[in-house]
Amino acid sequence: MAGEIPDLIAEARTGTGKGAARQARREGKVPGIVYGGGVDPMPIQIPFNVLLKNLKAGRFLSTLFNMKVEGEEDVRVICRNVQRDVVKDLPTHVDFMRLRRTSKVNLFIAVDVIGEDACPALKKGGVLTMVRPEVELRVTAADIPESIVIDLTGLDIGDTVTISSVNLPDGATPTIDRDFVIANLTAPSALLSAEDDADDADAAAAPAEGEDDPAEEDVAEE
Repeated sequence: MAGEIPDLIAEARTGTGKGAARQARREGKVPGIVYGGGVDPMPIQIPFNVLLKNLKAGRFLSTLFNMKVEGEEDVRVICRNVQRDVVKDLPTHVDFMRLRRTSKVNLFIAVDVIGEDACPALKKGGVLTMVRPEVELRVTAADIPESIVIDLTGLDIGDTVTISSVNLPDGATPTIDRDFVIANLTAPSALLSAEDDADDADAAAAPAEGEDDPAEEDVAEE
């Protein structure tokens, strides 16, 4: 089930308003707020380099964090907004929402692959292409899967794996309302090149449009 949720270290911020926010930035921190969960909002600040590293890692707005603030209980949060400087495009303020165990949230879940040893396509030298190495699911905060699994057993070249063939955890649903492809199995590149060469040879041997086939002319002369 739920994998290890990454920690996000924050500090309680004394004071609110523009003056306190500017002071935090002068100290190399990004001011923020944690709200929701049926309790009062809590002003925080996060070291600029820590926040920037997480932002560069990608999908910051869809990652669940375990926020740790000294003197406070750890809380699961998800970022709901990052304000940026209009010129430098650097973070200037960040908003987090507390999540209850029953809260629903959209998260990208990794895709694991099993059944390679029993996959005819791979035994023939076929290629597995992961169209979606992660799938966005709507899940319950208390029951987040570490991954979802696709099984390649019995699949041949030309087959695809779609979301409808995956056994999703209870309570998890895709955010995309269609049967999208997660992975496909294609022929090896050498086979594809051979087929292309054969097609080219056939095309070269065929008479051009409007020209008579020499073989037909020989038959006609006889």
